Amino acid sequence: MASKDLSWKYVEDRTVEPDVIRAARAQSLERGVEPISAATGAQLAVITAALAAESIIEIGTGVGVSGLWLLQGAPDAQLTSIDLEADHHEVARRLFTEAGHPAARVRLITGRARDVLPRMNESSYDAVLIDADPGAIAEYLEHALRLVRPGGAVLVAHALWRDAVPDPARRDGVTAELRGIVAELLESPAVRVAVSPVGDGLLQIVTAR
Repeated sequence: MASKDLSWKYVEDRTVEPDVIRAARAQSLERGVEPISAATGAQLAVITAALAAESIIEIGTGVGVSGLWLLQGAPDAQLTSIDLEADHHEVARRLFTEAGHPAARVRLITGRARDVLPRMNESSYDAVLIDADPGAIAEYLEHALRLVRPGGAVLVAHALWRDAVPDPARRDGVTAELRGIVAELLESPAVRVAVSPVGDGLLQIVTAR
Protein backbone atom coordinates (compact mmCIF):
# COMPACT_ATOMS: atom_id res chain seq x y z
CA MET A 1 0.00 0.00 0.00
CA ALA A 2 1.27 3.46 -0.88
CA SER A 3 2.48 5.58 2.01
CA LYS A 4 0.84 8.90 2.85
CA ASP A 5 4.20 9.99 4.24
CA LEU A 6 5.73 9.31 0.84
CA SER A 7 3.04 11.43 -0.85
CA TRP A 8 3.66 14.24 1.65
CA LYS A 9 7.43 14.09 0.99
CA TYR A 10 6.83 14.06 -2.77
CA VAL A 11 4.77 17.26 -2.59
CA GLU A 12 7.20 19.04 -0.28
CA ASP A 13 10.32 18.02 -2.22
CA ARG A 14 8.93 19.18 -5.55
CA THR A 15 8.04 22.65 -4.40
CA VAL A 16 10.62 25.08 -5.79
CA GLU A 17 11.24 28.10 -3.57
CA PRO A 18 12.59 31.34 -5.00
CA ASP A 19 16.06 32.21 -3.73
CA VAL A 20 14.83 35.00 -1.46
CA ILE A 21 12.34 32.67 0.26
CA ARG A 22 15.05 30.05 0.74
CA ALA A 23 17.18 32.77 2.33
CA ALA A 24 14.27 33.77 4.57
CA ARG A 25 13.77 30.14 5.59
CA ALA A 26 17.46 29.84 6.54
CA GLN A 27 17.24 33.03 8.60
CA SER A 28 14.06 31.79 10.27
CA LEU A 29 15.58 28.47 11.29
CA GLU A 30 18.74 30.20 12.49
CA ARG A 31 16.63 32.35 14.81
CA GLY A 32 14.56 29.43 16.08
CA VAL A 33 11.36 30.61 14.38
CA GLU A 34 9.43 27.75 12.79
CA PRO A 35 8.47 28.72 9.22
CA ILE A 36 5.68 27.27 7.13
CA SER A 37 6.76 24.47 4.80
CA ALA A 38 7.53 25.14 1.15
CA ALA A 39 4.40 23.29 -0.02
CA THR A 40 2.27 25.29 2.41
CA GLY A 41 3.75 28.47 0.99
CA ALA A 42 3.00 27.36 -2.54
CA GLN A 43 -0.60 26.73 -1.55
CA LEU A 44 -0.83 30.22 -0.03
CA ALA A 45 0.44 31.66 -3.30
CA VAL A 46 -2.18 29.75 -5.30
CA ILE A 47 -4.94 31.04 -3.01
CA THR A 48 -3.88 34.70 -3.16
CA ALA A 49 -3.48 34.39 -6.94
CA ALA A 50 -6.96 32.85 -7.30
CA LEU A 51 -8.43 35.65 -5.19
CA ALA A 52 -6.54 38.27 -7.21
CA ALA A 53 -5.81 39.61 -3.73
CA GLU A 54 -5.17 43.32 -3.40
CA SER A 55 -5.07 43.56 0.39
CA ILE A 56 -3.66 40.90 2.73
CA ILE A 57 -3.13 40.84 6.48
CA GLU A 58 -0.84 38.42 8.24
CA ILE A 59 -0.81 37.66 11.96
CA GLY A 60 2.73 36.53 12.73
CA THR A 61 5.45 37.85 10.41
CA GLY A 62 8.39 35.76 11.57
CA VAL A 63 11.17 36.88 9.25
CA GLY A 64 8.92 36.93 6.19
CA VAL A 65 8.67 33.38 4.80
CA SER A 66 4.87 33.26 4.72
CA GLY A 67 4.52 36.90 3.68
CA LEU A 68 6.85 36.37 0.73
CA TRP A 69 4.78 33.37 -0.36
CA LEU A 70 1.53 35.35 -0.05
CA LEU A 71 3.00 38.05 -2.29
CA GLN A 72 4.37 35.43 -4.68
CA GLY A 73 0.75 34.82 -5.67
CA ALA A 74 -0.34 38.46 -5.52
CA PRO A 75 2.76 40.58 -6.20
CA ASP A 76 0.82 43.85 -6.43
CA ALA A 77 -1.07 43.36 -3.17
CA GLN A 78 -0.70 45.50 -0.07
CA LEU A 79 0.55 43.33 2.80
CA THR A 80 0.05 44.24 6.45
CA SER A 81 1.96 41.97 8.81
CA ILE A 82 1.91 41.99 12.62
CA ASP A 83 4.56 40.59 14.92
CA LEU A 84 5.71 41.30 18.46
CA GLU A 85 9.43 40.98 17.67
CA ALA A 86 11.04 44.11 16.23
CA ASP A 87 14.24 42.27 15.29
CA HIS A 88 12.21 39.84 13.17
CA HIS A 89 10.76 42.81 11.33
CA GLU A 90 14.21 44.19 10.61
CA VAL A 91 15.16 40.98 8.82
CA ALA A 92 11.77 40.67 7.10
CA ARG A 93 11.91 44.25 5.81
CA ARG A 94 15.26 43.60 4.15
CA LEU A 95 14.04 40.36 2.58
CA PHE A 96 10.86 41.95 1.23
CA THR A 97 13.01 44.65 -0.36
CA GLU A 98 15.36 42.05 -1.86
CA ALA A 99 12.32 40.30 -3.34
CA GLY A 100 11.36 43.54 -5.10
CA HIS A 101 8.33 44.45 -3.01
CA PRO A 102 8.18 48.24 -2.54
CA ALA A 103 8.23 49.43 1.08
CA ALA A 104 4.97 51.30 0.46
CA ARG A 105 3.20 47.96 -0.14
CA VAL A 106 4.56 46.15 2.91
CA ARG A 107 3.36 47.50 6.24
CA LEU A 108 5.06 45.85 9.21
CA ILE A 109 3.39 46.56 12.55
CA THR A 110 5.39 45.71 15.66
CA GLY A 111 3.08 44.94 18.56
CA ARG A 112 0.76 42.42 20.15
CA ALA A 113 -1.78 41.16 17.64
CA ARG A 114 -4.57 41.25 20.23
CA ASP A 115 -3.91 45.00 20.66
CA VAL A 116 -3.51 45.78 16.95
CA LEU A 117 -6.32 43.73 15.38
CA PRO A 118 -9.25 45.58 17.02
CA ARG A 119 -8.05 48.76 15.27
CA MET A 120 -8.05 47.23 11.77
CA ASN A 121 -10.92 47.96 9.39
CA GLU A 122 -13.74 45.43 9.09
CA SER A 123 -14.30 43.58 5.77
CA SER A 124 -11.19 45.20 4.28
CA TYR A 125 -8.94 42.27 3.35
CA ASP A 126 -9.04 39.68 0.59
CA ALA A 127 -6.99 37.20 2.63
CA VAL A 128 -6.00 36.86 6.28
CA LEU A 129 -3.24 34.47 7.37
CA ILE A 130 -2.91 33.36 10.99
CA ASP A 131 0.58 32.04 11.71
CA ALA A 132 1.10 33.03 15.33
CA ASP A 133 0.67 31.94 18.96
CA PRO A 134 -1.35 28.69 18.76
CA GLY A 135 -2.78 29.37 22.20
CA ALA A 136 -4.60 32.43 20.83
CA ILE A 137 -5.94 30.92 17.60
CA ALA A 138 -9.61 31.25 18.60
CA GLU A 139 -9.17 34.95 19.39
CA TYR A 140 -7.24 35.61 16.17
CA LEU A 141 -9.78 33.69 14.13
CA GLU A 142 -12.62 35.81 15.49
CA HIS A 143 -10.77 38.95 14.37
CA ALA A 144 -9.84 37.41 11.01
CA LEU A 145 -13.44 36.58 10.15
CA ARG A 146 -14.35 40.19 10.93
CA LEU A 147 -11.53 41.63 8.84
CA VAL A 148 -11.92 39.52 5.68
CA ARG A 149 -14.25 40.70 2.92
CA PRO A 150 -17.23 38.59 1.80
CA GLY A 151 -15.84 35.87 -0.44
CA GLY A 152 -12.35 36.30 0.99
CA ALA A 153 -10.17 33.66 2.62
CA VAL A 154 -8.97 33.13 6.17
CA LEU A 155 -5.99 30.77 6.36
CA VAL A 156 -4.62 29.14 9.50
CA ALA A 157 -1.13 27.63 9.37
CA HIS A 158 -0.10 24.69 11.59
CA ALA A 159 -3.75 23.62 11.75
CA LEU A 160 -2.86 19.96 12.38
CA TRP A 161 -0.38 20.94 15.09
CA ARG A 162 2.53 18.55 14.61
CA ASP A 163 0.12 15.82 13.43
CA ALA A 164 -1.54 15.77 16.86
CA VAL A 165 -5.00 17.00 15.81
CA PRO A 166 -5.91 13.79 13.89
CA ASP A 167 -4.89 11.64 16.88
CA PRO A 168 -7.91 11.26 19.23
CA ALA A 169 -5.59 10.24 22.06
CA ARG A 170 -3.96 13.67 22.01
CA ARG A 171 -5.98 16.05 24.20
CA ASP A 172 -3.58 18.82 25.20
CA GLY A 173 -4.88 22.38 25.13
CA VAL A 174 -3.73 23.51 21.67
CA THR A 175 -4.63 20.21 20.03
CA ALA A 176 -8.09 20.10 21.57
CA GLU A 177 -8.77 23.72 20.67
CA LEU A 178 -7.75 23.30 17.03
CA ARG A 179 -9.78 20.10 16.76
CA GLY A 180 -12.81 21.92 18.18
CA ILE A 181 -12.35 24.91 15.87
CA VAL A 182 -12.21 22.70 12.77
CA ALA A 183 -15.28 20.71 13.87
CA GLU A 184 -17.28 23.88 14.55
CA LEU A 185 -16.35 25.50 11.25
CA LEU A 186 -17.21 22.37 9.27
CA GLU A 187 -20.74 22.57 10.65
CA SER A 188 -21.19 26.28 9.92
CA PRO A 189 -23.34 27.22 6.91
CA ALA A 190 -21.70 30.66 6.81
CA VAL A 191 -18.34 29.45 5.47
CA ARG A 192 -16.72 26.91 3.16
CA VAL A 193 -13.93 25.00 4.89
CA ALA A 194 -11.12 22.64 3.88
CA VAL A 195 -8.08 21.35 5.73
CA SER A 196 -5.00 20.56 3.67
CA PRO A 197 -2.34 18.22 5.10
CA VAL A 198 0.57 20.13 3.53
CA GLY A 199 3.31 20.98 6.01
CA ASP A 200 1.82 21.14 9.47
CA GLY A 201 -1.70 21.52 8.10
CA LEU A 202 -3.43 24.50 6.49
CA LEU A 203 -7.01 25.37 7.45
CA GLN A 204 -8.75 27.26 4.64
CA ILE A 205 -11.95 29.19 5.25
CA VAL A 206 -13.85 31.09 2.57
CA THR A 207 -16.57 33.44 3.78
CA ALA A 208 -19.97 33.76 2.15
CA ARG A 209 -20.48 36.49 -0.44
